[in-house]
Amino acid sequence: MQFRDLKTQYKQNKSEIDSAIQEVLISSQFIGGKQVRELEQRLAEYVGVKHCISCANGTDALSLVLMAWGIKEGDAVFVPDFTFFSTGEVVSFNGATPVFVDVDEKTFNLDPEKLIRAIEKVSSEGILKPRAVIPVDLFGLPANYNQIENIANHYNLLVLEDGAQGFGGNINGKMACSFGDAATTSFFPAKPLGCYGDGGAIFTNDDKTAELLNSYKVHGKGYNKYDNVRIGVNSRLDSIQAAILQIKLKAFKEHELDGVNKAYQLYTKILKNIVQTPYIPEGYYSSFAQYTIKLESKEERDGLQEKLRENDIPSMIYYVKPMHRQQAFSNQIHKEEDFRVTNELCDTVLSLPMHPYLKEEEVEEVCSVIKEYMFKRKK
Repeated sequence: MQFRDLKTQYKQNKSEIDSAIQEVLISSQFIGGKQVRELEQRLAEYVGVKHCISCANGTDALSLVLMAWGIKEGDAVFVPDFTFFSTGEVVSFNGATPVFVDVDEKTFNLDPEKLIRAIEKVSSEGILKPRAVIPVDLFGLPANYNQIENIANHYNLLVLEDGAQGFGGNINGKMACSFGDAATTSFFPAKPLGCYGDGGAIFTNDDKTAELLNSYKVHGKGYNKYDNVRIGVNSRLDSIQAAILQIKLKAFKEHELDGVNKAYQLYTKILKNIVQTPYIPEGYYSSFAQYTIKLESKEERDGLQEKLRENDIPSMIYYVKPMHRQQAFSNQIHKEEDFRVTNELCDTVLSLPMHPYLKEEEVEEVCSVIKEYMFKRKK
């Protein structure tokens, strides 16, 4: 059993993917070109924004937006404590300070009430200037943008949606990667829409931001790449990855999103009274980058993972260590009581096999092992 079955995905789309790659090889236009332009146009249309700017990876996507916004030393950027390292890393990389905020115990996404407290605390201390917030669409579920955007407007903060895991999700029909002042996603192979290497994209409706991003991502170019008007980076999506993504985007829209949500429904139907299953608020639609359950304790979680391993069933722990405990951020002083939910989640969550090609009998096999393990523990 595969945790994320990229082999079956390739087999089902093999002829189209091979043909798309071959077209690039024949043209020999490996950087830029029509494949990249067409992909950016199709992604912008799908998300429902004016501009899509592709780049080398999801981390660069976040960093490029902060560069375009002029985020710098002395600025505070608010980041959920329960997420992948890169969301906080890019803040420090641009010279600013990440301020970690605990998450909601039901959705695992940034908690709006705790965000307010964090902003007020930073403002009252007067050392850092609150500038932006980066909500993460964790495990495929969009963050609470209704409240977060209202809070950001009140405190004059920019909102950068980290949709690395959330591409394809929506809130009442408004697509993930269309929230805030700008949004990003990742095309890392295991993401909801993944390529065969690294890749990323930025989405925005702001013309000036888009112009700056297109400059920053190619060495700060002006009218061409040999006219350099600012210090930038080298962060381009190559044509082969763009060609692959066009084929995979078609499959993603036609059946893959439905596939992961059918797997979610079956998992939840079987497990809802056995373990804590993912919570999807009314009006929200998840792209299920992961299907993550929550156990009662670290001992129970670790024991279940071992039981699954004994039955050749893969599982993953996202995340074993909260952001505020990462060594890279050890210069910051934190109070553990400010991160109660995150600390608990790091000890109790477990992600199960999840992908569009998961068979019904495979879901039932996973659930059978979980039920057996949990019933034995409760005896």
